[in-house]
Amino acid sequence: MRMKLIIKGGTVVNADAGPGVPGAPYPSGKLDLLIENGVITEISERIAMEAHGQAVDVIDATGHMILPGLVDAHCHLRDPGLEYKEDIETGTASAAAGGFVAVACMPNTEPVTDNAEIIKYILNKAELSGYVKVLPIGSVSKGQRGEELSEIGEMKFAGAVAISDDGRPVSSPSLMKKALLYSKMFDIPVISHCEDLDLADGGDMNEGYVSLELGLRGVPSVAESVQVARDVLLSEYTGVPIHIAHVSTEASVNLIRDAKRRGVRVTCETCPHYFTLTDKACLGYDTNAKVNPPLAGEKDVAAVRAGLADGTVDLIATDHAPHHADEKNVEFSSAAKGLVGFETAFGLAYTNLVLTGVLTLAQLAEKMSRNPARLLKLDGAGAITRGGPAHLTIIDPERRYTVEPERFLSKSKNSPFGGFTLQGAVAYTIVGGKPVVRQGVLLE
Repeated sequence: MRMKLIIKGGTVVNADAGPGVPGAPYPSGKLDLLIENGVITEISERIAMEAHGQAVDVIDATGHMILPGLVDAHCHLRDPGLEYKEDIETGTASAAAGGFVAVACMPNTEPVTDNAEIIKYILNKAELSGYVKVLPIGSVSKGQRGEELSEIGEMKFAGAVAISDDGRPVSSPSLMKKALLYSKMFDIPVISHCEDLDLADGGDMNEGYVSLELGLRGVPSVAESVQVARDVLLSEYTGVPIHIAHVSTEASVNLIRDAKRRGVRVTCETCPHYFTLTDKACLGYDTNAKVNPPLAGEKDVAAVRAGLADGTVDLIATDHAPHHADEKNVEFSSAAKGLVGFETAFGLAYTNLVLTGVLTLAQLAEKMSRNPARLLKLDGAGAITRGGPAHLTIIDPERRYTVEPERFLSKSKNSPFGGFTLQGAVAYTIVGGKPVVRQGVLLE
């Protein structure tokens, strides 16, 4: 029996690929979708249910927006080795609740994801217990020590979608140059965590008035942008693309914008906290606002939003970084860096970018679906097309809600957004034609 799902009455929202482009996403508009065995087989103004018999599931999407399934190119699932913070089951449950159909997990696990066997472990566990697709990222260097390249080819052939030492920078310019050259050989993207550890000097938060007021050690914003400049130059020199993770400062946005104008093959991402919060969120010594790179100033937030608007910033990732409560409920200087982001990402983006006119909803679909899918080379993802895979996120654009971290599906609750009122809620998450979230509820 063919598994069928009909989605009726929703408004399809695709990133604009231009009219008449072969293989382009279907034009946006109020449309019905027929899904059979995980594939979108029909898109039209009206699909008659009676023509498909009794064995058909129906979703009434009236008043809702149907987006290509959200893809997160940067998260931490903490598995293997740190499952007390998160594991693949709870992490993907949280991701599904946030509307994500696929998530790419960083390699700073214990042991580090620096070989084919750990890549296979992650994929096998995700197959058994994951709610959404898990895309492992291998480390650039063995043990993330920044001394010797990992076996990049073996990890790629085992299923790695990118390489990165995220959580730590690749401090050696020579090693980063070699990583870029090897990445070209194996056609796998390099994702760079840009941080000059010498300049950061173990600081706790952004260097500025707030750090002075709180008496905390500051991290100068140039600690990020210095390494952005280095990696842009290495990409320009080698001719190999590079992707810059979690861009947070005005100087970094300007460097990347200038590089793109010169034709450098650089892409970058930011995260919802960098276009929503400033370092003032740390007032009261709120350790949930302690992240890396640190929350910056108002001019940086404005620059990140401007970069999203003009295309300098290519995509939005969550940098979902769960920590146990005992690692956050300590004095600020001892607290772990990071926040959980799956279940607030879309609401923060819709509220702070779409409703304020920074992006259209189609542009947001580009930043949260099409572009991350392209970065990670995910065939068929990031667009709603006839004959394409049915990876979909259905949004209720009018629903307003209050963020309650204690209700997150993640094991960890370390979010600075508790009590925020957001608009735009995930109603359905559909992975390969199968609803995993229905009317906002995770299906077991």
